[in-house]
Amino acid sequence: MRRLLSLLSLAWLLCFAGLAGAFDNSISVADLPVEARTTLQLIADGGPFPYQRDGVVFGNYEKRLPLKQRGYYREYTVPTPGLKHRGPRRIVAGSTGERYYTADHYNSFRRIQQ
Repeated sequence: MRRLLSLLSLAWLLCFAGLAGAFDNSISVADLPVEARTTLQLIADGGPFPYQRDGVVFGNYEKRLPLKQRGYYREYTVPTPGLKHRGPRRIVAGSTGERYYTADHYNSFRRIQQ
């Protein structure tokens, strides 16, 4: 019985830690770079987008976002001042409205709280 309680306690702690990490992994629109806020507005307006690859399917191959069917996510460039190329910043949009921001080219994501 003691072992079962220990295992249940450990499972609860791991679950709670996972939930806490999800809440810590968000960002408000106000805290985004101004370029990301502009990109969000372009997404809401349906474009026009400044980069040819804006709106392409994001494959989520690294599985850093919740797993969904192919085509669920689309990616959009967030320009980086001073760079002459697309840079590492993106917003990934889910088809049901959720948005994620990455400043490091898909290595990490923060869910945008709208």
